Amino acid sequence: MHEVLVRGDGLRRTFGAGDGWVAALSEASFEVRSGERIALVGPSGSGKSTLLHLMAGLDAPTEGEIEWPGLGARETLRPASVAIAFQGPSLLPPLTVLENVVLPLLLAGETEDQATTLARSMLERVEVADVAAKLPEEISGGQSQRVAVARALVGSPRLVLMDEPTGQQDAEGGIRLLRAMLSSIDEVEAALVVATHDTSIASWLPHRWSMTGGVLVGEVSSRSG
Repeated sequence: MHEVLVRGDGLRRTFGAGDGWVAALSEASFEVRSGERIALVGPSGSGKSTLLHLMAGLDAPTEGEIEWPGLGARETLRPASVAIAFQGPSLLPPLTVLENVVLPLLLAGETEDQATTLARSMLERVEVADVAAKLPEEISGGQSQRVAVARALVGSPRLVLMDEPTGQQDAEGGIRLLRAMLSSIDEVEAALVVATHDTSIASWLPHRWSMTGGVLVGEVSSRSG
């Protein structure tokens, strides 16, 4: 049986106070096990990004319990065990594309030479090696998205969380990027959770969870193969 990497029980996340409070996440209970491939689907504002942030340990629930049985304490999750690629811009502006991808490896203890070799290889895999020397402001939104994916995958994390990773790609480019992601993740048997609006992307993943109004419905369909 695959190891449980992250488990949530009755998670709620609210923001604000008094009459201005908002429930971004109303109810979520789940387990993510090593090797699983999960598409998290739902309309904008349904709580997908909030749930990913909780899974990554970047935020804490207002109510409920979350733990990482196979990964350790929340304070030790990043950058080695858990990686997340955000929906919005996340590259560090003063660093080149290559330096952005090298950074998490250096923070994890890799030597500079090894980190640079691994980063170049990952940039090649996601088809942006040609912009390695450029700054984030000098590349397109689609290229920035690919670099963010490369940075998330380069350290061989055990849990990979992606928030609309193909949102700025055309249909063909999105599928190529997904294939590169799955190939990289398969090599280390990591778990993958992808928040996406794109049904063609979701159809590539064997498990599909649905969110609506801040509630995680759970598995609504599956795809073999």
